[in-house]
Amino acid sequence: MNIKAQAGKARPKRKSARPALPIQRQLLLEHEGRYFNLREIFSKLNRGYFRGALRGYRIVWGRKRKQRPSTYFVFGTIQEADRVIRIHPLLDAPFVPAWFLEYVVYHEMLHAVVPDEYAASGRRRVHTEAFLKKEMLYPHYRKARAWEKDNLARFLR
Repeated sequence: MNIKAQAGKARPKRKSARPALPIQRQLLLEHEGRYFNLREIFSKLNRGYFRGALRGYRIVWGRKRKQRPSTYFVFGTIQEADRVIRIHPLLDAPFVPAWFLEYVVYHEMLHAVVPDEYAASGRRRVHTEAFLKKEMLYPHYRKARAWEKDNLARFLR
């Protein structure tokens, strides 16, 4: 077909061979991973340990980094001002036990209910004695800490 003949015909739209965004972002389900649904975990823990008190929070998988960290690994973070909990996407893996991921989410949720302390120097402490006591109430606390220690190298480069 020559160019003049093509000018009058509508060209079919071409689909991209590879999506531009990860599937989580395409569907706007930032809480759904391949193996774990963070919203379900958050809801379960909120009911079971916090009496539903944590309202208006979002929990999402964080961004994948180009390179893995080499010395330490941050499993999760909380931005209390925005009420957003982010969990490292490398935890969405088949070798990660559900009880370990629940422990990480529980830990981040505790930051929302246990107040920070400030030293005389003004330095903020988030893992206070009160925080650590509540953290140890999680039924799989010791097992989760042991699993973290035994498996940390899997998350580092």
